[in-house]
Amino acid sequence: MGYKNAIYVLPDKLITAIQEYIDGEYLYIPRRAEARKKWGELKNTRHSLRMRNEAIFEGYRNGISVKQLATKYYLSPKTVYKILSEMKNNG
Repeated sequence: MGYKNAIYVLPDKLITAIQEYIDGEYLYIPRRAEARKKWGELKNTRHSLRMRNEAIFEGYRNGISVKQLATKYYLSPKTVYKILSEMKNNG
């Protein structure tokens, strides 16, 4: 997210109206609902986590212990159990 100077992107009348509510401070303007991105969509985080979780599940099915998987992926055993449960339920 970058900042833009309102002087360069908004009409003078609109700037004057906004200044009646907030003057000289930062203002966040959220995206329109239809333009919002889902979590992990920009940097493929969802895909990366899905691939990691599949590898954890496959390792578990091949006999690797939860403790070993937790160590390998820098996770807690509780998190590994959670991932295994989700993978079993969602396939």
